[in-house]
Amino acid sequence: MTITLNNPLDMHLHLRDEDMLKTVGPLSSESFSAAIIMPNLVPPVATKEALIAYKERINSVCGSDTFTPYMTLFFKPTYTKEFLESIRDELTAIKLYPAGITTNSEGGLSGFDVDELRMTLDAMSELEIPLCIHGETNGFVMDREAEFVSIYEMLATNFPKLTIIMEHITTKESVAALDKFENLYATITLHHLLITLDDVAGGMLQPHLFCKPIAKRPEDREALRKVALEGHPKVMFGSDSAPHPQHAKEACGCAAGVFTAPIALQVLAELFEEHSTVEKLQDFISNNAQKIYKNIEVPNKVITLEKKPFTIPAKYGEVVPMFAGEVIAYSIV
Repeated sequence: MTITLNNPLDMHLHLRDEDMLKTVGPLSSESFSAAIIMPNLVPPVATKEALIAYKERINSVCGSDTFTPYMTLFFKPTYTKEFLESIRDELTAIKLYPAGITTNSEGGLSGFDVDELRMTLDAMSELEIPLCIHGETNGFVMDREAEFVSIYEMLATNFPKLTIIMEHITTKESVAALDKFENLYATITLHHLLITLDDVAGGMLQPHLFCKPIAKRPEDREALRKVALEGHPKVMFGSDSAPHPQHAKEACGCAAGVFTAPIALQVLAELFEEHSTVEKLQDFISNNAQKIYKNIEVPNKVITLEKKPFTIPAKYGEVVPMFAGEVIAYSIV
């Protein structure tokens, strides 16, 4: 059995920089047509010069692969319309982080005052630049995303022409919010479709499954699966593949992030096949994203998956992938 995917897109990807970029960049460019690249480097990507330079570094490691990095800026409430117009041709989206909520987010927002955000968000609305948000509060870890839904609702109401992407959603509350507001959309990761908190910490602690937002309850996972597997038009795949070296994961103060880039398409195919919805995988992996991000150009790329066992390597460089050493049902031809 084979499955053909046209122009697969990863709408939330961490490529890091320097040696890590050299390791993980080609693992995405080999199997994806394009990806939304996260800007939370140190320092964050917040200027036109930094964005263009980072894009050049990504292209340099991807070699001859057909792959387009869709670049993002780290959100600042001081971006003017003139500045955003000057960078519009290089910019696909802007990523908003609450301050200190995840990796390299210390320069994020400490509050959500509409008046303080209005200049940038009005400009983004007018220029049709989507806003991607890591939606968590600083509350109890299992409640952070559900608590943030009210902020999504406030932004969607005050900026109705702004395309708002709820990144890597993990809760049934976020799923319910999708159909309340026309301008709310979401990305869903592979790992949140597969695991719950029990997989992370129910027995021996599994550091390579620890991420932010943390995996939630079985009923939350079922809500995510329902909209992904049925091809809901407002959700799309975003891996949130977030590499860290092994020593940073298997350590006190474990770094947050699950590395799935090299196995995402294969495992998604297996999941959709198990639920008899393979015909919906193309929507989740590409078609929906192209409709949500109206201004992206997608390079042609066809990926064929073959039902042939593949043993996931123990490591890619210094990065341990999800399900390291396990055998999965599909391989990329």
